[in-house]
Order: sequence, then C-alpha cells, then structure tokens
Amino acid sequence: MLVKAKKGDNSARNSLIEHNLRLVSHIVKKYYSDYDEQEDLISLGTIGLIKGIDTFDAEKGARLVTYAARCVENEILMYFRAKKKDSNVVSVNEPIDSDSDGNPLTLIDVIYTEDTISDDIDLKNKTKRLYELVEQISDTRERQIIIQRYGLYNTKIYTQREIAKRMNISRSYVSRIEKKVIEELKDKF
Repeated sequence: MLVKAKKGDNSARNSLIEHNLRLVSHIVKKYYSDYDEQEDLISLGTIGLIKGIDTFDAEKGARLVTYAARCVENEILMYFRAKKKDSNVVSVNEPIDSDSDGNPLTLIDVIYTEDTISDDIDLKNKTKRLYELVEQISDTRERQIIIQRYGLYNTKIYTQREIAKRMNISRSYVSRIEKKVIEELKDKF
C-alpha cells in the first residue's frame, strides 16, 4: 500500500491515513491529556500524519509508524511554539544570556528589585499618623521635647542632656517627659 501511495495512488494514500488516525488520537491523549482543546490538536496531528505519509522514505530505515508519530508530534509542537510566540508572553525564567562563568542569566536576574512598596506605604501612613498625634500634644514643652529628641520636622536630633540645657531643666526631667509622651503616643497609635 505504501508503494502505491508513493506512486500517486490516492486511495492507497487515504487508506494509510485512515489506518493511522488512531496514532494521532493516541499521541494527543498521551502527551496532551490536560489540554482543553484536544479536537484542535487532533486536527493538527492529522495534518502532521498526512505530511508524514507524504514524505516518508522507507529506504532510510525507519518504520512508517515511528516516522509518522514524529511528524504528528512536530506539528503539535510547532502549533504551541507559534501560539507562544504570538501571545508575546515572555517568561522571566527563560535564559537570555550567560554570565562570565557560563551560568544561565535569566530576565528575573536582570530586573529583580526588592519589592518595598507595601512597606513604604505603611511607613508613610504611620509617619503621617505620628505627626498628627504630635500636633495634638497640648503641652508645648512636651511637644518640643519630642520634636527635638527625635528630629521631627527635619530638625536636628538632640540628646536628653542637650535638651535639658536648652530648656533649663534637668536631664532626668526630660527623660520622664519623653517616656510619658511616648507611652501616650503608643496608646493613641
């Protein structure tokens, strides 16, 4: 039958195709069982089968089934490659180059930055809340001690001793005020 098909006998060719359709179905179910559109793959595999039958050369030592199976698989793989290429999907884990030691360099290696967006937003919100609470401190001396002690509003950070000297009070009094205000702020935060 193969010889007749090679000589141009269409009925022999069609018979070979029909007899090997189960091969296409087998390959699709075996390797692509979880793919949603199996009918499309069977159609593509049938095209591969037809190409395989049309290009098979028995003199090269391969069996028709082995050669046709490879043609079916190649047709399906070409479909997936084309689909991937058309979708413009780029995997960040695909090697794009190699480093000086010959190790694969991926896109994720090149573009990786530490994600701190949520931390930055959290810090900004807490800072805003802190400034609101500092503004609510009714005692001017207490507010000034906190502002100077922690360098709020872009001021210089002072030690308790420096603040005590500037306000003409004891360092231990500055410490007690600082501790008291910090506890109050924690409760309101």
